[in-house]
Amino acid sequence: QVQVVESGGGLVQPGGSLTLSCTASGIAFSLYRLYWYRQTPGRQRERVAYMSAGGATDYAESVNGRFTVTRDNDENTGWLQMNNLKPEDTATYYCNLWQSGSDLWGQGTQVTVSS
Repeated sequence: QVQVVESGGGLVQPGGSLTLSCTASGIAFSLYRLYWYRQTPGRQRERVAYMSAGGATDYAESVNGRFTVTRDNDENTGWLQMNNLKPEDTATYYCNLWQSGSDLWGQGTQVTVSS
């Protein structure tokens, strides 16, 4: 059974850190591109980070230098390390695993940055 499960969201003060995880089962995880998106009510989903199957990364300008995407193919897991969080980072964060013919999404995890 194919499953993508996210965890790690929560409430954090401005300047704090959180790490989101994305664990997949039932797929050849190493073959998938890993994306992290976020969305707030009334706005389009925004891509914040990307890691290719080969390990290349790319970040949205708004998070570059603060967020880091990593993966461990042996553990079928990817992570999004978020540092120096700002109130504008508040959103529901989604993990997306993609390869040709397969587009998988996690359920989303809420991140709230507030004092």
